[in-house]
Amino acid sequence: MIAYIAIGSNLGDRLDNVKKAVLRAADEEKATLVFMSSFYETEPWGIKEQPAFINAVMGVETELAPAALLAHLKAVEAGLGRQMSERWGPRVIDLDIIFYDGLVIDEKGLKIPHPSAHERAFVMVPLAEIAPEFVHPVLGRSAAEIAGGLDKSGVKKLEI
Repeated sequence: MIAYIAIGSNLGDRLDNVKKAVLRAADEEKATLVFMSSFYETEPWGIKEQPAFINAVMGVETELAPAALLAHLKAVEAGLGRQMSERWGPRVIDLDIIFYDGLVIDEKGLKIPHPSAHERAFVMVPLAEIAPEFVHPVLGRSAAEIAGGLDKSGVKKLEI
């Protein structure tokens, strides 16, 4: 199974935080990295008065069930110093399952596809970079189509 995971950081060494999260999340025992987007500097979403984010999307191959993958990602966040704070507020690291193959899950604490991913250029632009033909299982539109319809003015690809 392929899961697409959005990664973001806007506290501390943002780029290093994202790189560490990728290495820890794709530890080959639980998930194998198969796709990695470029890094993007993006404007904050939700609460505007906070530092800019570094965002990326990775695709991992995993045999973990979605709930187990989510638990793994939460453990990675905790290991990198994430503390729960205000919704959409600043964070050392944020890891969200955006898609898990074509599954649609709506349970308490686990919603796949991520309910707001299709509205967020900081998610859809990097996803469209690595999986342009991936079709949103609810909307029936490709990642490239969705990204193409979003305002990308606050999303800047980093040349690293």
